[in-house]
Amino acid sequence: MDILFVGQQAWDTDIGSNAKNIAEIFGQQHRVLYINSPLDRKTLLTQANLPTVKKRRDVLNGRLSGIEKINENLWVYYPDVVLESINWIPFSVVFDWVNTINGRRFAQSIKRAMHKLGFKADLLFNDNDIFRSFYLPELLAPTASIYYSRDNMLAVPYWRKHGIRLEPLLMKKSSICFANSTYLADICRLYNPHSYYVGQGCDLSLFNPQVNSPRPDDLPLSDRPLIGYVGALLALRLDIQLLEALAKLCPQWNFVFVGPEDNSFQVSLLHKLPNVFFVGPKPVELLPQYIQAFDLCLNPQKINPVTIGNYPRKIDEYLAMGKPIVATSTPFMQEVFGQFVYLADSPITYQDAIVKGLSENNPSLQALRIQVAISHTWENCVKSMYHYIDEYVLVKEKNLPHVA
Repeated sequence: MDILFVGQQAWDTDIGSNAKNIAEIFGQQHRVLYINSPLDRKTLLTQANLPTVKKRRDVLNGRLSGIEKINENLWVYYPDVVLESINWIPFSVVFDWVNTINGRRFAQSIKRAMHKLGFKADLLFNDNDIFRSFYLPELLAPTASIYYSRDNMLAVPYWRKHGIRLEPLLMKKSSICFANSTYLADICRLYNPHSYYVGQGCDLSLFNPQVNSPRPDDLPLSDRPLIGYVGALLALRLDIQLLEALAKLCPQWNFVFVGPEDNSFQVSLLHKLPNVFFVGPKPVELLPQYIQAFDLCLNPQKINPVTIGNYPRKIDEYLAMGKPIVATSTPFMQEVFGQFVYLADSPITYQDAIVKGLSENNPSLQALRIQVAISHTWENCVKSMYHYIDEYVLVKEKNLPHVA
């Protein structure tokens, strides 16, 4: 197949990306054109000095080719158009009118890249891009279109404003909907019966417990067990109050946080506690060194519409290093990880779970955790997608009713 891949995250993002991982696996068997989102008018005017924006301006001005070849089967495209910034528009009719114009510009730009590369519209894969890519199924007319739901976007005010109306329509008109959690798959199934949970992958090439990495110098030197978290520290997703109470309740442990902090974390009481340490963001290739040094890993999610159904990538990364994990209990965590992760919902139950996780840790459990992580590969995730894509194409070719 020739696969057109659109989504929210650009190829040159500096954070982990489901979209990039999936596109790379698709590229092992098929030709993939990974299409970055176009510049919008507001970003062009207000962030002109950012290196990523400068590069896109060079493409717009013809100083740089918008097509980059990553490998034999994978190309990245920087669209040569600017879209209007429209999410501020309060009226649905006006928003839709301008979004239609944006969609046509975007589609025409994609078609120019397809023509240069000789690409066909076999499969359109949309990674959670509700607005910019809304009209692409009609404008590009692919053989099959996929909507991939990896986050509950409507829980975020920016997306909820117009997405509460448009995302269900996008799900409905897509050939297939995939989701990385059972919770999100259930939402998709409300609007499209051909909606499937396909799991999540983890890039295990970095997270190898057999590699004895040096202990990072910025970790505290103490006999106390190290309880650690790796990832962005965002109050929207993590329970600051729980962490403050837990750190006060358990002075016998050191708590280490690796990652960038938002304003809420920066001003939190955690910074005043003697057994709490923030070491800042680190390059992704160094993260396994920190996880390896931890005695136990945390995922203290706040329960809200954004987090309740998400699949935390870091759980598989922790498991891949064989570490005991304590995480906030959600229906999804209970269903998928309940046998391998200690689940809790309050400072007291977190404390009990950490005590249990530290005391029960042994080589047998470590090996089991690693095997669980190995089963959650991007290859297995995409293999599940292929099954449903093949089923859809076969049914369509035979002109049969598609029964889920």
